[in-house]
Amino acid sequence: MMDLEDLHTFVEVADAGGVSPAARRLGVSKSIVSRRLVRLEEELRVQLLARTTRGAALTEAGATFRDHAARVCAEIDTARESILPTGDLHGQLRIAAPLSFGTTHLAPVLAKLARRHPLLQVFASYNDRFVDIVGEGFDCAVRVGYIPDSSLIARRIGPVSGRLVASPEYIKEHGAPDTPDELLRHQALMQGTESWNFIDGDKRVAIHPQGRFKADNGAALAAAAIAGLGIAYLPDFLTETARASGALVPVMSRYSLPEAGVFVVRPPGRHPARKVRVLTDLLIEHWSRGSGDVPSGDFG
Repeated sequence: MMDLEDLHTFVEVADAGGVSPAARRLGVSKSIVSRRLVRLEEELRVQLLARTTRGAALTEAGATFRDHAARVCAEIDTARESILPTGDLHGQLRIAAPLSFGTTHLAPVLAKLARRHPLLQVFASYNDRFVDIVGEGFDCAVRVGYIPDSSLIARRIGPVSGRLVASPEYIKEHGAPDTPDELLRHQALMQGTESWNFIDGDKRVAIHPQGRFKADNGAALAAAAIAGLGIAYLPDFLTETARASGALVPVMSRYSLPEAGVFVVRPPGRHPARKVRVLTDLLIEHWSRGSGDVPSGDFG
């Protein structure tokens, strides 16, 4: 019979890319992790991982088995929670969050969650790249901005407001656009190839700006705007201090931006895991006490 702890350890090694990082996640020694892996491979009579000097890579069999093992572990966690609907949370909560927002605004909430539930293991990954929460084995993700249609289930936590900004030096040299069409002639500071959306009366206008400076982090785009490299479309939190000092000024103020939001996103399923429900409720509680708009570097 396969041991559930061995399955869970294998999934951690597969996701972390090696025994050492998996041991740190699990809070056990590397020898324990290695022993569990050997036991699982002996039970299955197949090699799941190819050990290298850089870590561990999944074999073809391991890649196939990893998805099944992750689903089994998730189902067992859900089953445990369904028969223990109250009291302390158990198991592990793996959550992905954008860097600028996560470290400043999510981290305190996760700390509170960990204090309230001492048996829960909390692992947070702060990264501005788009995370495949199903493929990478996350229980949920916090995403900020606009949620596209997908098979994932999203719960809105709070609002995000923003505006176009540029430095006075940029405006002095290049002028300030008055309309979305004029904005197309300016340097846009962007995350990628995103479109920018504006509200003009009862109409919604979308443009595809162009620019030579791009970054996957909102704080980096704010710094580029302050340096006079172009016009940025950013949440108010990231530009509040610079606007107060005059380092950045609003652009095209007569056009409002569609209100974005902060969301907890989870894989599809009728019933979310209790640990995800508890985190979601804690986030709602946190911002309902007057925290105002939710800031982020992942906007637009």
